[in-house]
Amino acid sequence: MSTDYQQARIILGARLRELRTEARLTVRELAARCAWAPSKVSKLENGKQTAKVTDLEQWAEGVGQPTAAAELKGRLRGLESTYRSWRRQLAGGHRAVQDSIGRQHEKTRTFQGFTGSVIPGLFQTPDYARHVLTRYAHLHGAVRDIEAGVQSRIRRQEGLYLPGKKYRVLVWEAALHVRICPVDVLRAQLDRLMSVNGLTGVSLGIVPLTASVDIAAGDDFWIHDGRLVIAESWHAEMWLDSAEDVALYLKVWDTLDSAAVYGQPAHRLISRARASLDLR
Repeated sequence: MSTDYQQARIILGARLRELRTEARLTVRELAARCAWAPSKVSKLENGKQTAKVTDLEQWAEGVGQPTAAAELKGRLRGLESTYRSWRRQLAGGHRAVQDSIGRQHEKTRTFQGFTGSVIPGLFQTPDYARHVLTRYAHLHGAVRDIEAGVQSRIRRQEGLYLPGKKYRVLVWEAALHVRICPVDVLRAQLDRLMSVNGLTGVSLGIVPLTASVDIAAGDDFWIHDGRLVIAESWHAEMWLDSAEDVALYLKVWDTLDSAAVYGQPAHRLISRARASLDLR
């Protein structure tokens, strides 16, 4: 778990403890009022468990300060607006997650992105997107409304054809070969990737497996207009807008970009990956 995220949970926990001690309640007394095990109170106070909205409402009632619920929920929103657990997000369905990203894409004019494990969602075919979302849905145990999520993801691609939008995208060569889908789906996906490589607003760089790099490929991320970074990990999606964080990701992007190839060299790497599928 991110150190910053954990620190935010600890700060929220400290505020919860403050409210309990101000009410002169022991851990057991508050737990009894909320019909919880005492261990839950301890975990929330010590940042060992992320509170739910209902937990905060019960806590405020339990300490006799129901109006404090608004403050506590505001703290929780601040925590989750930066580190958005996939489990919590997907509880609302795949379409909700994709629509949220789509709204951010509508606001953005210049994108700088990197993907190291799969073809970027902006360039995915519906079949490829369906397989990717399905695999990750099973990982998080959230398999409902996948088709709606696919449709929302594909709608974002309309931006590729709008004047004024620029997409500067880096893909690690390994992503061209990952068999997260059947061979025929991957073959069609690579054909699609070659076609978008010629779009006016798209600059597609491939980082070759054999390239000398100053930094190893890490998590996928997108930089929106140099003001917001959306980065992904296995457990969460991080929305980072501090100047320090954005500057770090811009530096990472520039470093990876220096190892990337464009134009015909990039096209040859995609063609080589496609040709390797015909050898099976």
